[in-house]
Amino acid sequence: MRTRPLKVALLGCGVVGSEVARIMTAHADDLAARIGAPVELAGVAVRRPSKVREGIDPSLITTDATALVKRGDIDVVIEVIGGIEPARALITTAFEHGASVVSANKALLAEDGAALHAAAEQHGRDLYYEAAVAGAIPLVRPLRESLAGDKVNRVLGIVNGTTNFILDKMDTSGAGYSEALDEATALGYAEADPTADVEGFDAAAKAAILAGIAFHTRVRIGDVHREGLTEVTAADIASAKRMGCTVKLLAICERAADGKSVTARVHPAMIPLTHPLASVREAYNAVFIEAEAAGQLMFYGPGAGGAPTASAVLGDLVAVCRNLVAETTGPGESAYTQLPVSSMGEVVTRYHISLDVADKPGVLAQVATVFAEHGVSIDTVRQQSRQDGVGEASLVVVTHRAPDAALSGTVEALRKLDTVRGVASIMRVEGE
Repeated sequence: MRTRPLKVALLGCGVVGSEVARIMTAHADDLAARIGAPVELAGVAVRRPSKVREGIDPSLITTDATALVKRGDIDVVIEVIGGIEPARALITTAFEHGASVVSANKALLAEDGAALHAAAEQHGRDLYYEAAVAGAIPLVRPLRESLAGDKVNRVLGIVNGTTNFILDKMDTSGAGYSEALDEATALGYAEADPTADVEGFDAAAKAAILAGIAFHTRVRIGDVHREGLTEVTAADIASAKRMGCTVKLLAICERAADGKSVTARVHPAMIPLTHPLASVREAYNAVFIEAEAAGQLMFYGPGAGGAPTASAVLGDLVAVCRNLVAETTGPGESAYTQLPVSSMGEVVTRYHISLDVADKPGVLAQVATVFAEHGVSIDTVRQQSRQDGVGEASLVVVTHRAPDAALSGTVEALRKLDTVRGVASIMRVEGE
């Protein structure tokens, strides 16, 4: 074992960063044995230096993150501050001054991952980011390394614990969206401002990262179609149950059937109760991968939280440090396929459409005609008179698979029918 310690700079000491520091200290001997060299926490950059941080030597605390990464004796920089700037500038500076980087920054990687990979390669350093997607679940490395010899065709997953908790509570207790969100906030699963989670931004960033790795092409967050769950109602959950389904906010990355393009999207969807993802409860995450040789694989576990995310960070730290000891680097960006990202309109999917219609003869025929005119085949239809409205009925249509643009056009045409009082809900059906 080499005796000179590998020096680590930690950027950020919040929930995740403090756990990283604690584990590095508590398991220093084990980490050294696994790496082949001791690791030393050489500095911790924070915004509020006066805050007491138990277990961390106060002399390591600094507010000058730039000076810390420029020191020259730093071997690895761990970035857990999040956001685009100053994280991007700090990571780039770290590469320029000879350090490898471990990051948990999904937003930055989804926005500017290609440039960061290029900087790492230019300076002969590593960029690892297992913690950026699905917390403690080993996912990035299996896709990037274990399945590197296979052809991945689809990645389907629950990658945001907050939204899964909300939908699970709506499903199990009958609560509405607002009540379920309040409970998630009270339990600490939702932020004071939950927009990034409930509007799908967090999941979209993770989908971009997963799609890029899985399909060996560049996918940015702007390429990901995104819909949140704020419009999901108790009636949608009840409709899903009648179909033998449940509702999940899914990140879906697919290779086109002809292999010439990919798609990446995030939106609520009904999935059959028989699908493995249907049983993922509370704030847990799970990702379902379909590959040609490996077949179907599922990765499941806690997708957020200080300790789980720190576990992923420390796993990357060990890998990067082993590379430094061996004087090598790990795999970088693989974007050789250069596949275009198709628009949502080209995605082939199924729809569950609930309509409020006039309760009189001929309505079903009119509705069916609209579907036929747009080339959308109907799978099932259920019509029921409404007790709360005289002369009105509820009509639920489930389609066969068709291009999303055709389905969207169908819905717009349905809205123009005099016999259609309104479109109560629209939701895609996945996992079949």
